[in-house]
Amino acid sequence: NPLFRTWRRSWFIILMAAETKMVKDGDPNYSDDNDEEENFSEDGDWGDWEAAEKDDDDGFESDFVCLFCDSRFVSSDSLFDHCRLSHGFDFHGARKALKLDFYASFKLINYIRSQVAENKCWSWGALGKCQLEAKDVNFPWDEEKYLKPFLQEDSLLYSFADDEEEEDEEEALDREDLIEDLRKLGDLSIVDDEAGGESSVSNNGKCKDVCLISNSDDRKQSCADGLVVVNGKGKEPRVCDGRLVGRNIRKVNENYFGSYSSFGIHREMISDKVRTEAYRDALLKNPSLMSGSVVMDVGCGTGILSLFAAKAGASRVIAVEASEKMAKVATKIAKDNKVFNDKEHNGVLEVANSMVEELEKSIKIEPHSVDVLVSEWMGYCLLYESMLTSVLYARDRWLKPGGAILPDTATMFVAGFGKGATSLPFWEDVYGFDMSSIGKEILEDTARIPIVDVVEERDLVTQPTLLQSFDLATMKPDEVDFTATATLEPTESDTEARLCHGVVLWFDTGFTDRFCKENPTVLSTSPYTPPTHWAQTVLTFQEPISVAPATVLSGDDRQGAIGTKECPASSIQLRVSVARASEHRSIDVSLETTGVSSKGQKRRWPVQIFNL
Repeated sequence: NPLFRTWRRSWFIILMAAETKMVKDGDPNYSDDNDEEENFSEDGDWGDWEAAEKDDDDGFESDFVCLFCDSRFVSSDSLFDHCRLSHGFDFHGARKALKLDFYASFKLINYIRSQVAENKCWSWGALGKCQLEAKDVNFPWDEEKYLKPFLQEDSLLYSFADDEEEEDEEEALDREDLIEDLRKLGDLSIVDDEAGGESSVSNNGKCKDVCLISNSDDRKQSCADGLVVVNGKGKEPRVCDGRLVGRNIRKVNENYFGSYSSFGIHREMISDKVRTEAYRDALLKNPSLMSGSVVMDVGCGTGILSLFAAKAGASRVIAVEASEKMAKVATKIAKDNKVFNDKEHNGVLEVANSMVEELEKSIKIEPHSVDVLVSEWMGYCLLYESMLTSVLYARDRWLKPGGAILPDTATMFVAGFGKGATSLPFWEDVYGFDMSSIGKEILEDTARIPIVDVVEERDLVTQPTLLQSFDLATMKPDEVDFTATATLEPTESDTEARLCHGVVLWFDTGFTDRFCKENPTVLSTSPYTPPTHWAQTVLTFQEPISVAPATVLSGDDRQGAIGTKECPASSIQLRVSVARASEHRSIDVSLETTGVSSKGQKRRWPVQIFNL
């Protein structure tokens, strides 16, 4: 019972807090049976923890102390993110892999604190690997002494399981609702094997991320990145959410579509002239494409693209919008502009409040009956928000053979950027004072987090190069995830070495003459063109790489590590992977970097992982 578990944990935490207060206040009735920990509290290392506690009394709200260092955080979530990224310890992953309940997890935290206090260089790595590989063994933190907080007033002990009640509720979701969500992802069907009494699942091969298998008492398989529907003999099937359904898809979608209920974001998009005018020109200046056509606008928002289509002479415009509020807004706007299709207005535009995957529930429409499919689906780094898969679904379901999709191409580019694209110049001179230490710390943080910002052409230190291209008329849904290589060459105008601090990604989408015969156009988010609301996506290297054209380095017999000022690289080789992340509508980007000297020697840097 989730309520009982929450009540029991609350009492446990209250008792532990009371016990800690007794220690702190020197209660004479309290006795400590653990001489080893009492002796440890008297040595020099304990002072580090007391100092950290004292610092927190000075007005800071960072109550959560890292398990491995002195860093402090405002929440347990940010602390665990830091542990995972900086110390290689995934607390929630370890709990899941080792099947630790609340009390075992409580002990684990105190165990790690005790080990780190004894040996500052202690790490989880080797121990964690050993525990994962071992079977039927006791954990080193199983001892009862680890139920006593090692660190006085350890906020982490009282908050790491705050979200478990919510997780319990999510696990108790109605089975039929969750099955329906899975079906939307990949035409999911459950097939019962009457002879074996097992349940297996098929997604008709339409989505590689739905990997569903059967399970029995004596055979258990797993799927690394998919969904698993399992049941033993005579048991009710259960659904274990996996890669694309790592969290409740319905909740993620509600939050996603709900975020577009703000008029501010629609003003920002409509005010983006590069964006809006590219779509306007494609729709209004290609009469042979638009006149008399049936048009579908996926994710219509205010309906601006649908209005362009109606104005261009379309015979029917189907505006699809999943946000209930924006669907009502688009309907009102269509009526105000006398293009809405009802008895009163007799126009051509109709609004369907629906996800495109559920469109048939909202309106009458025949498969493969649409002449033109238009959508402004692009997100940051092109693929953020994962809306492209919905557009491809609409293409495969509703578009006529040979019908037009706008835009019909998308291309990603990459280039290296220099110091000017970072925050370093600002912090180096703040009203005459040197605050560069702040800039350096920010730069270290951005080596883990992608930044969306406008990068100017003058701040690029390499020539741009193609990373990946998509033909939206023919690509398959699983091609949204990709791995590509690229080579960055220093700008030819450089006469000396320059530091490359990372790479910048951007995209172009094309309305090509394949469909736009009269007026093809391009929507570009490049640093070489006027900025858009997409800006560019910046991935920062763990350390800057010195680069210089081969012509500058020719004849030099330079010594030192490649990519340093002593031995600049003549090119940078990249291997970039972009994939939909475990959290729905997010993406992961991995970056592998290799510096190449003018003599062909190479130096590789550790792989970096970014989540957007």
